[in-house]
Amino acid sequence: MSMKIRGEVAPKTVVSKKWTLLLCVGCFCVGMLFTSRWTVPESKGIARTTAMEAEKLKLVSEGCNPKILHQKEVKRDSKDIIGEVFRTHNAIHTLDKTISNLEMELAAARAVHESIVSGAPLSEDIKTDEPTRRRRYLMVIGVNTAFSSRKRRDSVRATWMPQGEKRKRLEEEKGIIARFVIGHSATPGGILDRAVEAEDRKHGDFLRLEHVEGYLELSAKTKIYFATAVTLWDADFYVKVDDDVHVNIATLGETLVRHRPKRRVYIGCMKSGPVLSQKGVRYHEPEHWKFGEAGNKYFRHATGQLYAISKDLATYISINQHVLHKYANEDVSLGSWFIGLDVEHIDDRRLCCGTPPDCEWKAQAGNICVASFDWSCSGICRSVERIKEVHRRCGEGENALWSATFR
Repeated sequence: MSMKIRGEVAPKTVVSKKWTLLLCVGCFCVGMLFTSRWTVPESKGIARTTAMEAEKLKLVSEGCNPKILHQKEVKRDSKDIIGEVFRTHNAIHTLDKTISNLEMELAAARAVHESIVSGAPLSEDIKTDEPTRRRRYLMVIGVNTAFSSRKRRDSVRATWMPQGEKRKRLEEEKGIIARFVIGHSATPGGILDRAVEAEDRKHGDFLRLEHVEGYLELSAKTKIYFATAVTLWDADFYVKVDDDVHVNIATLGETLVRHRPKRRVYIGCMKSGPVLSQKGVRYHEPEHWKFGEAGNKYFRHATGQLYAISKDLATYISINQHVLHKYANEDVSLGSWFIGLDVEHIDDRRLCCGTPPDCEWKAQAGNICVASFDWSCSGICRSVERIKEVHRRCGEGENALWSATFR
């Protein structure tokens, strides 16, 4: 039995191995079939997707890095920042010029409106045609004078201020306006006003202001002068000079032309005198307490005998004249109006030379003075008698004016 049993078991073992082998081969083939159909294409697709999106994934991963992101932003911004600054600067410059022109036109319209409202007669210069009023001049020279200064005015006419046809030529060829500046008396239409009107009919060289004359009102007069002048004439510079000062007009023009590119410039002999608190003394400052302790000095400002300001500053005074504070001394008042503004102060000592021999020595050395006067008198001492001598010894000569180009 043992042999029988052993013989029956053996065949079963052989069949089982064959079927097992066939089953394994079949499973392998089926597995290869499914693997080639599904697995291989899937792996190829994944490979293609990774190649296409690798750079995107890199960018995304880098973008999540704050440091790399900041570096890229800075690099991109630095390429355009110079161009942006340049374009912004040009835009601001254009806007600034537009605003300045509009302010000037507003000041002119306001002055005319106030004259109409007050019932005051318009100046002949305001009545001129638009093209004439819009002409560009180099400078307007306003000679500050008073009702009692007829002899001083005549001495100026006889020396450094051209008259008649020469004055018209000065305006047309050189672009220089020169006028005696005076207001009205406390009694309008009185003898003082009639005398000035008669003098103006003879010479035609006055600028009449809507202002009541008085020594203590010089600050107000200065303010009204600039406001009126910038309304009547479109000039690069506006000059104020006293009627007891000698002026070389050509040298003045050559001096100002050098500063023409500057928008806001204030030219004169800069000083800083003491603030006088004691009553009864000349140049007493009633508001001395505003300048600090006793013994303090004023801020830097141009001496009052002669100074010049650019058009932008004259326009600023015209627009803000109702709120600009007036101190006792007009040169201090003018300097105070520019505090806090972006103004360039030019200290030129040729605008305050002494009378001969000082100005004569400088002229002989080739350094002709713009203005000459005596500090002790705040003008030429006894100017009516002495200004001709100063003109002869320190004057630039008439040919200097007509040959000047002012460019």
